[in-house]
Amino acid sequence: MVDQSLKPTNEQQDSLHILPLCMIPIQTPALRRACLVKNSRLETAVELFRDKAGVSGQLYVRDLPDFFVDTDEKTLMDDMVKIRGLDTMPSFDVYSCRISLRALGIAVNDEEYLKLSIDRQATLADRMRDFTRPLIAQVFGQDVDGMDDSVDLIDMLRNPHQEDTRQNLIKLARELDVKVLDIPRFVEDYGDIFLSLAYFRDCLDKIAPVVERFSAWLEEMKGAWTIRNDRSKERMIESVEADMKEIVRLINLRFETFDRKTADFWNNASAEHFKAVRKYIISHHTSVGGVLCGLTMKMDSWETKFPSRNPGGPQARMEFLIGEILPGLETIKKLERSAIDLK
Repeated sequence: MVDQSLKPTNEQQDSLHILPLCMIPIQTPALRRACLVKNSRLETAVELFRDKAGVSGQLYVRDLPDFFVDTDEKTLMDDMVKIRGLDTMPSFDVYSCRISLRALGIAVNDEEYLKLSIDRQATLADRMRDFTRPLIAQVFGQDVDGMDDSVDLIDMLRNPHQEDTRQNLIKLARELDVKVLDIPRFVEDYGDIFLSLAYFRDCLDKIAPVVERFSAWLEEMKGAWTIRNDRSKERMIESVEADMKEIVRLINLRFETFDRKTADFWNNASAEHFKAVRKYIISHHTSVGGVLCGLTMKMDSWETKFPSRNPGGPQARMEFLIGEILPGLETIKKLERSAIDLK
């Protein structure tokens, strides 16, 4: 019988910053129940426990051997090789994990762990319609406007009942250079790649307004006399504000490119064109995930430290800026700049 406690929860599976170690072949029992987590500085820690009040027991990866002194040395060292590799990953979202784990040669215990939870997929249904609508229109024509959202598209493609639909499937299969019977598999691949875009876009749409509020908070900060009379502090604040806004601007431009390439595909549907679009989107998964993870963790830390009812004084704000926002910010900028070279 499968131990349900050793399976990722929906929250963990859908997260940008949590990687439950039960996903991979870890032998040390206590570590199998632990998670890797990213903090606001983009450092990786091993979270050994988290209670209902949110209290978390964490260790840095480098400190694990000193903590597990009573564990079989060879077993722990084998596990440490894997964990040190995971430590280098910029994000723990399922799409980045697919790429990074393969590159590291680390297997997963179940491929289902590298998919979004059913609940999260359901919340992304509205966003997915933007991607699936052109496909449905190609196959079902005018029926697209009357289709019930609960309809199993894959099943309908496997068992088309109308002659027009069958002819459209034959035409699409010809364009994609696949057999008609392979169209459902294409739809699954198509749906998966654009589900990743819907997921990342959803993460961006949630964090972008927070970055705007953070920028306003920084502007307020510059109004304090202790800042106005210290040009070095003022420049630091201006630099952070500019960096955050530029990161959001550039990642938005990437999504505009994704949208354009998707639209271009349906204007010229072909197997090679789909492979090119799919390859392009996948090539951005790790950097997009890393940027969004970094922004999310920094803004989560800011909202926790400075809730709206307690915006903090100039000194507390400056200490937070230096201690939590600046560390790792250059890493986010490098991840965003790295996308420029992706073709």
